[in-house]
Amino acid sequence: MKGLESVKEYYGKVLSTNKDLKTNACCLTDSLPKNIREVLREIHLEVVEKFYGCGSPIPLELKGMTVLDLGSGSGRDCYILSKLVGESGRVIGVDMTDEQIEVAKKYTDYHSEKFGYSKSNVQFIKGYIEDLEEIGIASNSIDVVISNCVINLSPAKDRVFSEIFRVLKPGGELFFSDVFSSRRIPQKLVQDSVLMGECLSGALYSEDFRRLMGQMNCQDFRVMSKTKITIQNAEIENLVGNIDFYSITVRAFKLNLEDRCEDYGQVATYLGSIETSPNSFILDDHHLFESGKPMAICKNTAKMLSETRYNKHFKIYGDALIHFGLFDCSPDSQKNSDVSTTGACC
Repeated sequence: MKGLESVKEYYGKVLSTNKDLKTNACCLTDSLPKNIREVLREIHLEVVEKFYGCGSPIPLELKGMTVLDLGSGSGRDCYILSKLVGESGRVIGVDMTDEQIEVAKKYTDYHSEKFGYSKSNVQFIKGYIEDLEEIGIASNSIDVVISNCVINLSPAKDRVFSEIFRVLKPGGELFFSDVFSSRRIPQKLVQDSVLMGECLSGALYSEDFRRLMGQMNCQDFRVMSKTKITIQNAEIENLVGNIDFYSITVRAFKLNLEDRCEDYGQVATYLGSIETSPNSFILDDHHLFESGKPMAICKNTAKMLSETRYNKHFKIYGDALIHFGLFDCSPDSQKNSDVSTTGACC
């Protein structure tokens, strides 16, 4: 696909391991949850060393799910997911780079044996994340789509998100980490192959991302975490000037949601029934549900909890028949921010 040859070259030929990166944009990772840290110890060293990511886009409650990883690279996240979905689940990794696919496929038997499976539940496919139909990913077939610092590399992000919402089942979840910018990237920087490979020049301006999600009929998406990137390379810092970059983890659902958070007097209580998170459930950066504690929620949040795979873990009170106006659903930390990073709940 036009515009991606330099990216293939960078990740297939220029970089040997993540230590070869010139900035920390493609290797900045959130603090991993305990259950994922434990699985990571079982992942083959070569797979880990050739991994490039900027977050930890792996949600809870994956047992038996079909999960699609866009830009799966060396397969690190796919193999973590392999353990989390269990032998009855399925993981599909899609990547366009021969060298990365080769590394990932090399260790399918290694990890299935490590996890005690009779056969591998992971499949790696060479292809473009802009055209999942071409490689046989059917509509409404995927429970969860993840991606780790890859969508910024695409020259056709509208096509990527269109494909994501095509393949997701109703109520399915998109959970991804990527690099975002505080302003639109000048064209001269977009054409810089090093800045593109380092996940900077393809970063989406946060407001353009909000608009793009609206075009996909995703009126409300949620931020899980946001970290400012310190580039740590003087030459590249001079090139990008006053543009700020952020590693942001986002979740969105294939649901019919409103573009604002509306109050219908609804309340949700987390039942504490997710094995790896018995004490609390984090929906986003401003919704932490303590087990057993009722919490007032907007109608969109109610749908995210009741019309997705999380529904058996929550008790929702209220029938959404009486409207009480707008619901104040914004985190205090973002009310005075000049960088909008969320959808409806901003």
